[in-house]
Amino acid sequence: MIIAVDGPAASGKGTIAKALARHYGLPHLDTGLLYRAVALTVRRLDLDPAREADAVAACDFDDALLADPALRSDEIGQLASIVSAHPLVRAALLQRQKRFARQDGGAVLDGRDIGSVIAPDADAKLFVKATPQIRAQRRHKELQAHGSPVSFDKVLADIRARDARDSGRSTAPLVMAPDAALLDTSFLSIEASVQKAVALVDARRAKAAE
Repeated sequence: MIIAVDGPAASGKGTIAKALARHYGLPHLDTGLLYRAVALTVRRLDLDPAREADAVAACDFDDALLADPALRSDEIGQLASIVSAHPLVRAALLQRQKRFARQDGGAVLDGRDIGSVIAPDADAKLFVKATPQIRAQRRHKELQAHGSPVSFDKVLADIRARDARDSGRSTAPLVMAPDAALLDTSFLSIEASVQKAVALVDARRAKAAE
């Protein structure tokens, strides 16, 4: 069984995807980490994230980099949004994601183009959303917990800018697949969001079995 979980930054898709993986006993891949790994490599090699050739050169990273805590920083998140807009970067990482999705037994993947590009034939697709203000509050709280002095207004501006880049890019833009189930987490707790996600996946599986 392949489960695709898409949505914008800080919508809760990662938390939901991990919970679904635990619930169904499936491996999980946060595809955003792949782009963060490219961004971190670009930063460490002092390359230009806006230059496609530089970003592509950073795509040949070791899987061990995916465990680097530096990937979670807000700066790398912003750079990841820039490098992910390059068509050749997305092409370079495409097969790595497809292989993960099509492993024996299936998998859960979360990102921005899982249901539309990576696994269009997924058994269940969720599109997780929340208002920009709610998402900014979540991200701001997370950054404060890590000691970051960034202001809420800056976080909200960054969220809106990332939304614009992710939705407006020409290759694999952030979009809700036509057959995806919508899950708005704006006013749901983590527990309620996960419960609803499981219910949506179970409903999709039951419908497919009819």
